[in-house]
Formats: sequence, C-alpha cells, structure tokens
Amino acid sequence: MGKPNIIYILADDMGYGDFGAFNNGLSQTPVLDQLITQSTSLTQHYSASPICSPSRAGFLTGRYPHRTGAIETRELRGLCNLAIRETTLADMFKTAGYATGLVGKWHNGCLQERFGPNARGFDEFTGFRSGWQDFYDWIMDRNGQHSKTDGRYLTDVFTEEAIDFVTRHQKEPFFLHLAYNAPHTPLQAPQEDIEPFAQTGKFNKAVSTIYGMIRRMDIGIGRLLETLDKLGLAENTIVCFTSDNGPQFGGQGENSTVRFNCNFNGAKGKVYEGGIRVPMIMRWPEGLKADHKIDHMIHACDWFPTLLSAAGIHPPSNLKLDGTNVLPVLQDESHKVPDQRFWQWNRYQPEVTSNAAMRDGDWKLVRPVIRETTWTDPEEQAEDSKFRDAPWEHFAPVEGPFPDRALPSPTQPELYNIADDPHEQNDLSDQHPDRAGKMLTQLETWFQDVEKDRESIGGAWAEG
Repeated sequence: MGKPNIIYILADDMGYGDFGAFNNGLSQTPVLDQLITQSTSLTQHYSASPICSPSRAGFLTGRYPHRTGAIETRELRGLCNLAIRETTLADMFKTAGYATGLVGKWHNGCLQERFGPNARGFDEFTGFRSGWQDFYDWIMDRNGQHSKTDGRYLTDVFTEEAIDFVTRHQKEPFFLHLAYNAPHTPLQAPQEDIEPFAQTGKFNKAVSTIYGMIRRMDIGIGRLLETLDKLGLAENTIVCFTSDNGPQFGGQGENSTVRFNCNFNGAKGKVYEGGIRVPMIMRWPEGLKADHKIDHMIHACDWFPTLLSAAGIHPPSNLKLDGTNVLPVLQDESHKVPDQRFWQWNRYQPEVTSNAAMRDGDWKLVRPVIRETTWTDPEEQAEDSKFRDAPWEHFAPVEGPFPDRALPSPTQPELYNIADDPHEQNDLSDQHPDRAGKMLTQLETWFQDVEKDRESIGGAWAEG
C-alpha cells in the first residue's frame, strides 16, 4: 500500500440533524448517507470551536485555537489570523512530497499574503479568504489573483475545482482540503434544490433553502467520489467529511433557521453539544472498516497527528500538539483517547467566565455565555464586509485596543453527564459540587496556559 491520498471535506455550519440518515429523511443527503455505510463514523466527534476561524485553526495545526492566535472571525482586526509560527497540515504534507490544495473557504488570515493559504503550505488555492461569499455574485481568489463571478453556483464551482485538482494530481500523493461554504449564509440555492422541501409544506423558506444548499453539496460530493472511482484512486484515498461547527440558529418566521439537530442543546457560537459536536465520516477502504462506529471522544485537533500517521509522516518532535494520534483507535487496536478536552470562545479578548467548557470523561462543565461578550463593533464589521466585496483593494489592519465593554458577573457553571444526558437537560452541579469545583479549576488552568501561549505571539500582525 503506497502513501494514501487525503481529501478532507469541511461543510460550514452543518449539524448532525442535517443528515438524512440522522433526521428520518427530512433532508436529502443520499451520498453522505451511503458514505456512512462505507466508512468509520464517529459518534462523539468535536470541533475545536463553536465558530469557524478558531475551529479551522485547530484542525490545521493540531493545537487549541487560542495558541494559534485565531480566536475570532474579525478579519481586519486579524483575529482570524493563524500565527506565522504555526505549522499546518499542508506544510507537513508538502514537505513530505504531497501535492497540496485548498478549494473553498480559508478564513485563517485575510489581509497580507503571509497569512494566506499559499504561504501556509498549500501549493494551490481556489476560493475566498474571508468568512463568506455570495453563492452567485462571488469573487474568486486563485493563488492571489481575483476574478468575478461567471454566474455559476459557488458550490458547483468548488466541486469542479476539487475534481480538477484530483484529476491533475492522480499520479502523485495529494492532500486536498475541500472547504465548502454551504450551508452558511447567505441562504441561496438553485430553485430545483429548494423545491423538494418547499413543496412539502413542512419547512419555512429559510430551512427549505438550507436543505437545498446541502442537497446540492451532497450531489457535488457524489461527483467527486465518482471521480475517485473512475481514476482508480478510491481504495487508497482517505475521504473525511465533517463540519466546522454546529448549525447556525436565528431569525424569525420564514427566515428562522432553527431546525432539527438531534435534540442537542445549543447551536453555532455556543459550547453546548449543539455548537461543537459535529459528524465525522472517514472512508479509507485499505485502512479502515466500513459501516463501523467509534464512540470514543475525538477532537478536531486529533486530525493533525492522525492523518500524518496514516501517511507515515512524523510531526517535528519540538511541536507542541494538543491533538492525539487516534489512528489505532480508528483501527480498533487501542481504546486510549484523552479524557479531557477544552473549549472557549467569545468576541475580542477571550474571557474564561463566558462560553467555556471542558469534558472529563463522561462529565462536562459549561460556563454559559455572557451576552455582552458576543457583541462586535458594527463599524468594524462593516469594514470587513467592504474587504469581502473588494479583496483586491488595499485595506489597513485595524489595530489598537479592543472596544470597551462592561461585563456583568458570570452565572454559575453547569455540570452534565454526557453519557446519561447527551442533550444537556439536567444540570448536576448542585449534586456534585466537588466535581464541578475541580473541573472549574482545571478549565481555568488550561485557559491560563493557552492564553499565555497566544500572548507570546506578540499580536495579530506579529511575525511570531
């Protein structure tokens, strides 16, 4: 068996409940549903963050997002920047002789070429660097050269680009990161994909469109898998499918995006299960069982050492990873995974008292969101939008202190037993105060460690 090819497909804001296999056929995902039967699937797989830039940074580096500097989505502030000192999966595969490509969304450094994907190990990049693009009136960045829309639906464009990459590199090992932006806003899909859901009368306009976006992505993934079959690459190609975080819930009436998500608590932006527990399907006919489930807790940071191990590549000995090589677990040769995992996210300066969580075995401690920490300056957000619409223009980084905000006292931490209560309905903190107190101390200690690492970078635009 030669070096495996790797295709890591990442959806944007897609939850467990968006799979037809998990929602009793509410949506239409026949390709992904069949892929489950061909793959090893993870039932307790967690993203690195409940929001996109930090989540992607955790996957790309195998390190908790705070350490990497990518703590937030604000683009001109540089809070999505992956610090220059970080080593990415693409760096590692490129050094090992793989062709490396990113198709789709980046959002780990938008201004300045040194933070762009071509400077972070990707030989080829076709997509956009910001948080989102219009699905019809898009702007494409191809290795630093921009072009405007040709009228095609953006999901279809990314599918075509992925197929082209695989076809051109079929004679050499390749690492392709296919980062679809579906079903992220703006909610847009071809009418032929929306209609099957709209005509049922079960769904409002927003959810019908979301399911249409997912349907179109599912069709595209099917085309990519057919290409692997046609080229004789399927047996030794690792195909992963997951999401950067849980579904985005919001809006009212016909614009409400609230939908079935397997009854998990919370959604995108929150560290409850609905925000961070996401599907993971991993197909590798030559290396993994088909139609197999793994119930161990596995984290997005684990994919850095795990995918490298599958390819016979060793990370540098001096690289401080938070992820663990779980390939032996996936192959049923071991059951050892870390007991403890951590999450925290808010706008601007991280606050451990807001939207933080840790797992310790079956137990999970949650510090609920402090609403004031989710506020973002509308003027900064407007400047980010200008960049997204004209990325070829010169935009100066936003520097200086963060906006002032007054924070109220935090609420008491909550404690759940995820094995007994995966939907986080029964707060057990009053029944187990010692456990809650110990886990809170561990969460605060972890936070101090990763924040010290982040501060050593020297700022969002530093060379560190």
